[in-house]
Amino acid sequence: MNRLTRAWFLLFALCLPLLHTGTAEAVVDIYEFENEALRERYLLLVEELRCPKCQNQNLAGSDSPISQDLRREVHRLLQEGQSDSEIKDYMVARYGDYVLYRPKFNKQTLVLWLGPLALLLLGALIALLIVRRQTRPVAEVDEARLKQLLEQGPNNSPQDPQ
Repeated sequence: MNRLTRAWFLLFALCLPLLHTGTAEAVVDIYEFENEALRERYLLLVEELRCPKCQNQNLAGSDSPISQDLRREVHRLLQEGQSDSEIKDYMVARYGDYVLYRPKFNKQTLVLWLGPLALLLLGALIALLIVRRQTRPVAEVDEARLKQLLEQGPNNSPQDPQ
């Protein structure tokens, strides 16, 4: 083999492991359910509950160990016959309101729910103040200068006092 062929072969051999890193090796949880309604409730719950470790991922889309544990816990609670609200309350008691994508309206989440409205009203107030400031009445000096320009007409150019 000549040098160029060996160099290409070596480069290919070094890059071959990199091709394997692009494949996703997600863990798929397989749970047995008594009926289809329980399975659908499980799927809805793992979509609605947020992974406490991950940034903005639900339990269904996360492969972190904590989300695997929480999916197992949701399955266990469903098998025990608990309702969706009881399961959500259990998760909130353990992990706080962060675990819910749509937290309940209470004292702890007041800023979360009313914050966007307050920011919108503040933005509208600032915009109103800016518009009012730009449309303020013309001062008397400006009115006198305007009258002088109108009396001269369009053909006469104004004299610049320098």
